[in-house]
Amino acid sequence: MRKTRIVATLGPATDSPDMLARLIAAGVNVFRLNMSHAKPEWVRRVVADIRQASRAAGRTVGILMD
Repeated sequence: MRKTRIVATLGPATDSPDMLARLIAAGVNVFRLNMSHAKPEWVRRVVADIRQASRAAGRTVGILMD
């Protein structure tokens, strides 16, 4: 079992549903959202997209908000 975790910070270039699925397939375990610059609408959309991509991939993916 791999003990190393991969944390990816999301931004404009990486928050699309297609890119989220690609990142999960590449091994990302946790998505980080920088809340100091995040708008509530963006956070709601991205969290829903992460959960959808996670279910589609059959993997548990964490969401870190800081």
